[in-house]
Amino acid sequence: MKKIFSNKYIRASLLVLVGMFISWLFFHSPQQAKDKPDSAAKNASSEIWTCAMHPQIRLNHPGKCPICAMDLILLKQAGGTTDSTTIHFTKEAIELANVSTSVVSKNKPVKEVRLYGKVQADERSLQNQVAHFSGRIEKLFVNFTGESVRQGQILAIIYSPELVTAQQELLEAAKSKQSQPEIYEAAKDRLHHWMLTHAQIEGIETSGRVKTNFEVTANTSGIVTARRVNVGDHVAEGDVLFDVANLSNVWVMFDAYENDLPFLRIGNTVSFTVRALPGTNFSGTIKFIDPVIDPNTRVAKVRVEIGNAGGKLKPEMFVNGIVRANLDQYSDKLVIPRSAVLWTGKRSIVYVKQKDTNESIFKMREIELGPTLGNSYVVLNGLTEGEEIVTEGTFNVDAASQLEGKPSMMNR
Repeated sequence: MKKIFSNKYIRASLLVLVGMFISWLFFHSPQQAKDKPDSAAKNASSEIWTCAMHPQIRLNHPGKCPICAMDLILLKQAGGTTDSTTIHFTKEAIELANVSTSVVSKNKPVKEVRLYGKVQADERSLQNQVAHFSGRIEKLFVNFTGESVRQGQILAIIYSPELVTAQQELLEAAKSKQSQPEIYEAAKDRLHHWMLTHAQIEGIETSGRVKTNFEVTANTSGIVTARRVNVGDHVAEGDVLFDVANLSNVWVMFDAYENDLPFLRIGNTVSFTVRALPGTNFSGTIKFIDPVIDPNTRVAKVRVEIGNAGGKLKPEMFVNGIVRANLDQYSDKLVIPRSAVLWTGKRSIVYVKQKDTNESIFKMREIELGPTLGNSYVVLNGLTEGEEIVTEGTFNVDAASQLEGKPSMMNR
């Protein structure tokens, strides 16, 4: 009886095992078991880990840098964007690459034009002290260049035989001026022609004596910039004795390159500094822009007039100037920082952050630039107001795009 019960128990157990095996054959899918490690491998391969010190290290799993043994950081997360034209950055990658963004907006375009030039004397204040009659220099009261003179000051004494003769003729004509007034007036006019004053002529006639030496007086106040005669020199009528410049007002002559001329206008304010006077700022307005460009230097002269009562500004001093020109013709255009643009010579590109996402996903875009505004650019086409672009770390974003084989500065 026990033997029969044992055989039945064994047969029942075998039937259960056979049933379980048949069920496993019908209902088990070998593909599901295979998919699990494949899916994990795929997720792992879509991650990119890099080293903060060696960004060329790019692995699909965490660990240590094979160069410096630092812990790797996550550069790209699994399940990121699949768009082949965008580049995805994790929070750690943003910090590592020092990437920052800003919103594109319209600003008042102001272009800074840098100018370089020199201080010069006002050409309208330059005077030549000439000899109005021929003779010999008997004495000079101004002996060196740079000496200050005032209007009416005696500069030199000249002995003139012609003036001696003309005075004798005047004294003779004065004796018969009642009967021959024409001869008398002609003698006086001759002395007037040699720039003798009425007082000098009346003094000669009153004293009845002939003067042998006559003074040359300054016709303006200023600085002697050139002395052209010495004591004992013989001079003819019209010969230049001294060059005098009045430096109470001076010109600052800037060189403006032809590509900067469209942004300069008469009346613009120029702020400038003088290399010889550090820490002192000057300003003046543009009074004249040369209509002709120098064919050799490709610059045109821009003149600023400024008062120089203290005499600080001296001719030939070097100056550096800046003009902040309002570009009203671009008032409706966008302005972006210069650091946001990568320029290849033919193309200008920026990286635009994708909308409707909290992740840092950027896409390269070509834009058309207008004039540069110092540290910014005017954008003519390619961006719209309110878009967010990379303004710092643009080159790092582009380098990451190049490493992933996506559109970049060097690859369309």
